[in-house]
Amino acid sequence: MKETIRRLPDAELEVMQAIWACAAPVARTDIEEILFKTHPMAMTTLLTLLTRLHEKGFITIEKSGRRSYYTPKVSQEDYLASQSKSFVEKLCGGSMSAFATALCNSGLTKEELAELRDMLERGTL
Repeated sequence: MKETIRRLPDAELEVMQAIWACAAPVARTDIEEILFKTHPMAMTTLLTLLTRLHEKGFITIEKSGRRSYYTPKVSQEDYLASQSKSFVEKLCGGSMSAFATALCNSGLTKEELAELRDMLERGTL
């Protein structure tokens, strides 16, 4: 497991999710198009969030003429793994049984729990 990746505020995470949804490098207009459907924001707000993500080391910015292109430096898988580990440690005291109990009581359907069990047994997680 890599080092812990800091948790992003919700707005920055929404932008990262839009970036992860595209093939890199991503133009601002592509990010805006994705966000428009779920989390519309002003262009200035988006540019501020992109700058913050760059300063935090989550993305690189490449200039090409007047356009900027954004590439993730942190993969979605690495981010999710880090945040999941942090969740288990902080909220479940590091106890996998407490985490499993919370997961089972979270409202997952029997089918979803069976799929999770199957993935664990196959070693595909």
